Amino acid sequence: MSNGQAFLSQVSARQDPEQFRQEHWQGSFAEYLDIVMRNPRVTRSAYQRLYDMIMAEGNYPVEGSNGLIRYRFFDDPQNDGEDAIFGLTKPLMELVNVFKSAALKYGTERRVLLLHGPVGSSKSTIARLLKRGLERYCRSDQGALYTFGWKEDDGSITWDPMHGEPLQLIPAHAREDVCEYLNREAATDDFEIEIEGDICPLSRYYFKERLQKFDGDWTKVLETVVVKRLFLSEQDRVGIGTFQPKDEKNQDSTELTGDINYRKIAEYGTESDPRAFNFDGEFNVSNRGMIEFIEVLKLDVAFLYDLLGASQEHKIKPKKFAQTDIDTVIVGHTNEPEYRKLQSNEFMEALRDRTIKIDVPYVTTLDEEIKIYKKDYNPERVRGKHIAPHTLEVAAMWAVLTRLEEPKHHGLTLLQKMKLYNGKSLPGFTTENVKQLRKEARREGMEGISPRYVQDKISNALVVNTTATSLNPFMVLNELESGLTHHSLIHNDELREHYRQLVSVVKDEYTDIVKNEVQRAIAADEDALTRLCSNYIDNVKAYTQREKVKNKFTGEDEEPDERLMRSIEEKIDIPDSRKDDFRREIMNYIGALAIDGKTFNYRTNERLQKALEMKLFEDQKDTIKLTSLVSQVVDKDTQEKIDIVKSRLIRNYGYNEESATDVLQYVASIFARGDAKSEGK
Repeated sequence: MSNGQAFLSQVSARQDPEQFRQEHWQGSFAEYLDIVMRNPRVTRSAYQRLYDMIMAEGNYPVEGSNGLIRYRFFDDPQNDGEDAIFGLTKPLMELVNVFKSAALKYGTERRVLLLHGPVGSSKSTIARLLKRGLERYCRSDQGALYTFGWKEDDGSITWDPMHGEPLQLIPAHAREDVCEYLNREAATDDFEIEIEGDICPLSRYYFKERLQKFDGDWTKVLETVVVKRLFLSEQDRVGIGTFQPKDEKNQDSTELTGDINYRKIAEYGTESDPRAFNFDGEFNVSNRGMIEFIEVLKLDVAFLYDLLGASQEHKIKPKKFAQTDIDTVIVGHTNEPEYRKLQSNEFMEALRDRTIKIDVPYVTTLDEEIKIYKKDYNPERVRGKHIAPHTLEVAAMWAVLTRLEEPKHHGLTLLQKMKLYNGKSLPGFTTENVKQLRKEARREGMEGISPRYVQDKISNALVVNTTATSLNPFMVLNELESGLTHHSLIHNDELREHYRQLVSVVKDEYTDIVKNEVQRAIAADEDALTRLCSNYIDNVKAYTQREKVKNKFTGEDEEPDERLMRSIEEKIDIPDSRKDDFRREIMNYIGALAIDGKTFNYRTNERLQKALEMKLFEDQKDTIKLTSLVSQVVDKDTQEKIDIVKSRLIRNYGYNEESATDVLQYVASIFARGDAKSEGK
């Protein structure tokens, strides 16, 4: 046996023929009634099925927020987060609430759902998630649904072209009795079976034809019906439709509602025979599932009339036929300019009245924006090039800053506002203050730079810097800034200049971040930090208890070392007037730990740890001669110390050899400039 044949045999052995048979079940109408009684939810409406699909994945509360719920469905767990939506928790909650209301038939099922937001804000991704989710869900036992066809004399089956619900075959006068029986016999009592809508014109034709044959006995007609499991598929145009505006001359409303099959008119003799009609418009196709309207507000008025009827009445009007029932979720999306046109057009009042608008803004939380870029630029995707720490962070930082409105609060910078939104705490600001900031900025996230632009520039930076083994923040920031000159969506120089200034703000913030990292890497000598901390605590204890400190070298009692204590406290901005309070707080904290039988460790106090690290850095900065990095000559002793710092950057912060060297040289140049300024004074 060839290797290829052996491989195919192995694959074949892993398949489950029984599962295939169950999924592709066909049976009689009576057998379908048995299925309905065992599982009434197979008869759900499109909105009910869509809502249940989202809820089936579960949800979880958003950490650090009151009442915000994240639906796991939008994390795209089935595809390893390929289409995950980051941030946007509130808009997604609004969206799911609309689906819930529609599933309960509170009225929103008769509306067009309009996702509105700037370009690149995930509107299409949300629609794609819903479509893929339906395809997946209908293949599960939970999401099963069925359709029907007509047995012909030659043994073939003519399937209902709109994939109608088999219970729609039951005549109106008998529906109440049938529903009462099914609900009484059903295995569960948490879902009530209802029969709504009528079959399509073609099935209606077959039903009437056979009703005449069986002298009006509709139960005999149902014996000629075959029921089968239905799988929704966008590619096969079953239950999922997508409509996109094109040139008005090449597009008409028959693309939505189907068209006459002129080749069959000769066979059946008239245009009004449903057998001479193709029920393959996007509305026909999307029955039982959903339809996505791309850039819905760019549609011609003729299409909008069909849209109004489909949403409000759940009916469409195929050419030459009566109104036809449909059951589909209508989701459209549009951007800001098109929506403004809708608002200003008085002829569009009917559409505005039947529309539920969900704003889908850009992400305004830094951590969530970083996740967008990490999804595409990570070690698995980017081979052969290391992405230096903070590279994606600074890109995300700049993108978020462009979307924020200037804070009205006096003394609060745009950068500080971004940090507050990201969950950081600032003196004088509570969570209520942050909520107020968000309320004041009503259009925040609806303008600014899209993630697509940032992704394009990160990609460009990866390609352009061919000799570098790593991608660093300055490479990306330079790309972001230079690209502003030709950015097609920036309409005035004032805005372009504002975005350039924000690049400078981000560079300054990045400088502070890496200075702190290098300082911590230099001061990462655990023994030295422990000794410094012990010395400080001994002096603070003596100071607060009005005692003296024993000199370890001379053995003599001395006054507490005020200069040492202040040199540490000043690093975290403790003013002289507050030093006594701070020292008492430290001693009270140590005392409380002692009562609980715990030993004090400087790492448990973030502020003190930072102060000790900065003090140790100051003490060691000169011995390591960091500024010598910017010169060509480095002595052996200094080089050894620099290599230790570099290894700490690589081990503790995620740098590689090149990026660690780059960041050390950058920070060294900053200190060199600082030293030069000090000498010039």
